Amino acid sequence: MDSFQEAAAADETLDPPDWTEVGALSHRIVDDAIAYLKDVRERPAWREMPAEVRDFFDAPMPRSAAPVADVYGDVARNVMPYPMGNIHPRFWSWYMGASNFTGALGDFLAAVQGSNLGGGNHAAALMDSQVVNWMKEMVGFPASAGGTLVSGGSMANIIGLTVARNVKAGVDVRERGVGAMPKPLRYYASDQVHSCHRKAMEAFGLGNRALRRIPTDDGLRIDIAGLKRAIAEDRAAGFKPACVIGTAGTVNTGAVDDLQALATVAAGEDLWFHVDGCIGALIAIAPENRSLVAGIEQADSIALDPHKWLHAPFEAGCALVRDASLHRNTFAVTPEYLESTPRGLASGEWLHDYGLQTSRGFRALKIWMALKEHGVEKFGRLIDQNIAQARHLTGLIEAEPALELMAPTTINIVSFRHRLDGASEERLKAFNTEMMLRLQEEGIAVLSDTTVHGRHCLRVAIANHRTRREDLDLLVAEMLRLGQEIAAAATPA
Repeated sequence: MDSFQEAAAADETLDPPDWTEVGALSHRIVDDAIAYLKDVRERPAWREMPAEVRDFFDAPMPRSAAPVADVYGDVARNVMPYPMGNIHPRFWSWYMGASNFTGALGDFLAAVQGSNLGGGNHAAALMDSQVVNWMKEMVGFPASAGGTLVSGGSMANIIGLTVARNVKAGVDVRERGVGAMPKPLRYYASDQVHSCHRKAMEAFGLGNRALRRIPTDDGLRIDIAGLKRAIAEDRAAGFKPACVIGTAGTVNTGAVDDLQALATVAAGEDLWFHVDGCIGALIAIAPENRSLVAGIEQADSIALDPHKWLHAPFEAGCALVRDASLHRNTFAVTPEYLESTPRGLASGEWLHDYGLQTSRGFRALKIWMALKEHGVEKFGRLIDQNIAQARHLTGLIEAEPALELMAPTTINIVSFRHRLDGASEERLKAFNTEMMLRLQEEGIAVLSDTTVHGRHCLRVAIANHRTRREDLDLLVAEMLRLGQEIAAAATPA
């Protein structure tokens, strides 16, 4: 054997030495995954990790090989039994989709193919564009609009707000920077706006004060008259009003701003109209409730999240921009190593021209496969189902003297708390927080908490295709039981 043959024989790879063996293990993993989802209702909604499991994650870096079956054994023992829990039917914390098995298969196949979605002439890039086109259609945007899949809602909002900044800057801000702008920009949103918008202002170099929070009405929607006053005040003070952010589903209570009124204000004031629809934009496909987001189709840009009400496995967000040329002009860069060719792999559209990432994962396949399997109409019905379930829970709360609704239920988020006679706000917070933690620790349900207009409350966000009304009945019954136990334990003998 010559030296060349010896070197070739010594070449290493990450492919398995025995494909038959790894095939058998793969079948076992799929069987375990099916059982994992099939029996999810029988498991606790959440459980604490034992100390020995936590210690496992302090193990030193592996320097040598281990059998892949042993590696999977570690995962099966120490990872799969202790999830965040959002696939469970009684997980209603924060705002999470519940994933789906077909989408998980899509994620696996995307990883096997390994495509980079920066662009190029290949099937994954075309599917990415196709899924973005479907998102446009869902919210009523024209086919000519721009769009891109991103990691989630925060990044989708940043994409839209960046285009707004560049369009309204009054200067070539890409070349000269924000310091060259003739007037400082102002963005407007309700005082219930998601925190990612503050991060956007800071990342843009505009600062948190560039985002003016407008007070909300009794329904926790942005006050239109207050918005108009703020715009006039800022113009008089030498600022340039640039963008109004409408929220289609606030994270605290699910309130939906009057998007039609905001579109009118934006048009009259020459403002960019952005809609943060990460929670509620997809209500546009729900036959019974789509009127709640009427006006979203008039936006200049929209952020939405397929990993919420389309139940795509994390992570999957989407940014849409009505004017595709403005979208591309905000991000496109063509270095010499990424120039297009008339034919071949580099002849396709460069998708990285529509966002901040050059390398991008194949997010579209998991969305595409689930939409093809179920059809968009079923996802619309599931959204209506979740909203009806939230109204059912609201009715249970209103009928129970021990419970108190803390904000109107607009869509699928219910903000409420357990009463405690004569208790201060501080004691009520401690009482309800303890109840929330016991619900988690006993594996009954996972809720989150928040503060609405200075008052602490618990929060149920029903964005789960596995939830049934009987789960909400159980929640109320268990809260009443725990309320009695906690109150009794706190009462001196």
